[in-house]
Amino acid sequence: MPAEPKTANLAAPIAMTIAGSDSGSNAGVQADLLTFAANQVYGVSAITCLTAQNPERLSSIKPMAGSFVREQIDRVSEYFKPAALKTGMLFSVDIIEAVIEFVKTTPKSKVVIDPVMVASSGELLLKQEAVDLIKTELIPLADIITPNLDEGENLLGAPIGSQQNLFVAAAELASKYKVNVLLKGGHLKGSRLLDVFSTPEGNTKAYEQNRIDRIDTHGSGCTLSAAITANLTKGKDIIESIELARSYLRRGMESPVYLKGIPFINHFPK
Repeated sequence: MPAEPKTANLAAPIAMTIAGSDSGSNAGVQADLLTFAANQVYGVSAITCLTAQNPERLSSIKPMAGSFVREQIDRVSEYFKPAALKTGMLFSVDIIEAVIEFVKTTPKSKVVIDPVMVASSGELLLKQEAVDLIKTELIPLADIITPNLDEGENLLGAPIGSQQNLFVAAAELASKYKVNVLLKGGHLKGSRLLDVFSTPEGNTKAYEQNRIDRIDTHGSGCTLSAAITANLTKGKDIIESIELARSYLRRGMESPVYLKGIPFINHFPK
């Protein structure tokens, strides 16, 4: 007779990702689940879209019906009761409406919104008619949003253009949407990277580091927001969750995994 498995004394922390599938596994739901696991969180998922893509090219997007996305969310939520959730690629109005309806009924869950709009390869990942719904209805429900430079400019309705402007832009976004903002400046040129966190009250905190050259950063935004979610799931506050997530992503880039001879983010760094 095999020995009975030992049971843990503590329940595993559970996080949910509501996002698109990346068939190359560098980003999307796949990257989120890898990140959850690496940060000692059990991950569940609701897939919003199927994609045919690799790090260089996205050739097709097949969105799920909003009702089916909501059904996925409901089934995993009623059983697993995730302590936090994050959103990634939402794509369409009916998918976003399904997420909004769910979030409004689960006030106990921490919510991280990664306002995914454009793929790193340039393809649109959010229909234009859905942008206003993200801005007016979904973002105000978040505990924190994590836009990159392009997304920040879209949400702000104005160019940012320089690292000096990141501080003002982050504060304006936080004030405009009444939400904590981590504005990422990685798309700006230069050897130093700057991200800026701001609260709705105007308190800001800067995170600066050297750029890591010669690495494919596809999926870095998904990975960072998923790591923030994982730490919120474990009861960390916003600032500690950001700092732990940034450290995790940094280690994943400093000890990359090589695919076809190209360094990519390693989701299980030493």
